[in-house]
Amino acid sequence: MKKIIFIALALLAIQNAFAKKVKFTVNMTGQANSALGIHVMGDFQAVAGYGPDWTPNSCLMVVDPSDTDIFHFVVDIPAFTKYEYKYVNGDQSYEVEVIPLESQVGYNFDDNRWIYIDSLDADTTELAPFVFGANAPTGLNMIRFLVDMTTTSTSSNGVHVAGNFQSNNPATDRLYSFQNNVYEIISYMTLGNYTYKYYNGNVIANAETVPGACATAGDRTINLTKDTVLGNLCFSSCSTCYPTFVTNAVYQSSIKMYPNPMHDYASIQFNDASQFHNIIITDLAGRLVKKQLNIQERIFKIEHSNFCKGVYTVCIENESGVRTTQKLIIE
Repeated sequence: MKKIIFIALALLAIQNAFAKKVKFTVNMTGQANSALGIHVMGDFQAVAGYGPDWTPNSCLMVVDPSDTDIFHFVVDIPAFTKYEYKYVNGDQSYEVEVIPLESQVGYNFDDNRWIYIDSLDADTTELAPFVFGANAPTGLNMIRFLVDMTTTSTSSNGVHVAGNFQSNNPATDRLYSFQNNVYEIISYMTLGNYTYKYYNGNVIANAETVPGACATAGDRTINLTKDTVLGNLCFSSCSTCYPTFVTNAVYQSSIKMYPNPMHDYASIQFNDASQFHNIIITDLAGRLVKKQLNIQERIFKIEHSNFCKGVYTVCIENESGVRTTQKLIIE
């Protein structure tokens, strides 16, 4: 019996050693809140003890006592891990928010929100209080930093970004890579001018050397005027890493979409060597209209009967993860 208790305590100690309190927060301003409550669901639920991942009715959020539009949910989950999630206005999956493209994971047409938890500090990591279905909290805009580390051996201390928006501290904002050596993080700021650098590590000495052609006093600069996704420039460079640049240019030229504008239907013709392709079509508000995965045919048809008149964004990705986007006008 003592042995069993010891093992249980040991397992609990291990779990706590890697646990981090995370506070999910959503702003429901402008929404007609469901009588069944506001929930959060994601791939953190199983490890946190709330049933299977992506269960829409197990993580009921509580209203903030000082603001009835704000809802919270706190969990203990392992640190040094990337999590994906969405908010639900109700307790069914179809009541989930539609997340703008700028905030989505994006890779492999993954349309979830995401966060990388990189701290074991005793404090609680509070996620930004997004407006339901929006990119950012009220009064702020999002900026998605991306840097391509293809030509650099990355530090075991991680890739970071620092700038005058966070006191130029290279130890706090760690980027995460979904694929292809591109590292990224989403931050939230007021509109204005900002300076920043990427760091291959977490100390000042690890800063990139920004070429003079794209530097101001040695820093990169951005004039934030709207929700923005930066280009994935190469570390210590003013342009994309050479292999990525060539691959994307070749891929874009291998896709033909016609007729455009379309009346009855449009055809997308794939001329690259890929075995399959994925297609996602969104309207100008970023709402998902159609998703088709694992297309084996060389020609894919878009039928007019499935769409309203307007302008749409067609994102096409091949099996190597290389993607291109094109505008489609439907008349």
